[in-house]
Amino acid sequence: MSYEWFISLRYLRAKRKQTFISVISFISIAGVTLGVAALILVLAVMTGFSDGVRQQILGNVPHVLIQRFGEGIDNPRELVTAAKNTPHVLSAVPFVSKEAMLLSRGNVSAVSVKGVGPEHKIFSQQMLTAEGRLATEQFFSGAMDRPGIIIGLDTAGSLGVTVGDSVNVIPPLFSMTPFGMIPKMKPFEVVAVFEKQSSLVDSFYAYIPLSVAQTFFDSEGVVSGVELEVDRYDRAPQVAEALSAQFDFPTVIRPWQSIYGSFLSALKLEKLGLFIILGIIVLVAAFNIATTLIMVVMEKNRDIAILRAMGANSRSIMKIFMMEGFIIGTVGTGVGAVLGVMLANYADAAIKFLEQLFGIRIFDQSVYGMEHFPSDIIASDVAMVVLMAMSICLLATIYPAWRASRMDPTEALRYE
Repeated sequence: MSYEWFISLRYLRAKRKQTFISVISFISIAGVTLGVAALILVLAVMTGFSDGVRQQILGNVPHVLIQRFGEGIDNPRELVTAAKNTPHVLSAVPFVSKEAMLLSRGNVSAVSVKGVGPEHKIFSQQMLTAEGRLATEQFFSGAMDRPGIIIGLDTAGSLGVTVGDSVNVIPPLFSMTPFGMIPKMKPFEVVAVFEKQSSLVDSFYAYIPLSVAQTFFDSEGVVSGVELEVDRYDRAPQVAEALSAQFDFPTVIRPWQSIYGSFLSALKLEKLGLFIILGIIVLVAAFNIATTLIMVVMEKNRDIAILRAMGANSRSIMKIFMMEGFIIGTVGTGVGAVLGVMLANYADAAIKFLEQLFGIRIFDQSVYGMEHFPSDIIASDVAMVVLMAMSICLLATIYPAWRASRMDPTEALRYE
């Protein structure tokens, strides 16, 4: 151990008459610890919340949407083939979509009715209720007395229906009769109900077989668009760009970011804002470190003068006090990082414990559509917080250490 390290460690272990400086050093370490822990916890929660919202959105909406501006697509097979031959595309599903009213038992609910094929991702995900999974086997077979429809849990609750009940679908279409034009209406049987994951998305959709939708909506051989699913959600813009190079206007190809990206960008901006705000806590702790070192320099001016008289140069004196601040920053950052990671890992359990202890609802799962309190630790975020905290703490030591290195030993020892 170099003598600079030895002296720095000795200065941190204050004697009885220097207890006040030791207390300030402890407060500085605690400030850095709390700031780093708060930063890691908040970044983990914001990341988890953002990922949860993105999963909710992407659970029912396409990763890439292909449509034709102002009209339907009468040759979906060409688009489907081109999409499936594009790298990273898992599936390409044509669909027919039309806003409609669902009527049952005097209750009305507005939905977007989608006609889809059996390869649609809603049938591959565990989103359907147990009784509904069995009924979907007959969904595309045509063996049912009435065509089937799959609705969301919120829609089923609004209509007061369950699996096996009948609902009337009323699209914005009219039929000509001897009595004039009347709204088109057709009864459907509820064959399944899918669980709510996002009230913004799930409750707005209902699904019927594609062939039934084309007949019912008077769009034989025409589809509203093609939905693509990619292997990784962040590759959607790459896939959309590749397909856009093959098809010109009026074919419009949009990734999910262009539809819901502004909402997720707002979450990223909020995450950045919280990072800056909580980073001020670390900055305040760094000022405490600077204050501590200034007081140590004032207290140890005689020791500094003796060291200079014994041959220590200005660089060594500066190194001593920078090392002391570095130790405070390292201990505070290390403890804070461990504490922040532990809090982030057990955030859900801690929230549930507080809810049971105080009998209050802190995290309402029905509001956010998430089963657990979101928390996702990213190694890069932790590394960024640790690097930022260490840099701020090290910068806080420069001025006090520089003042100590510039001290004149003759002035310090004049009245000794």
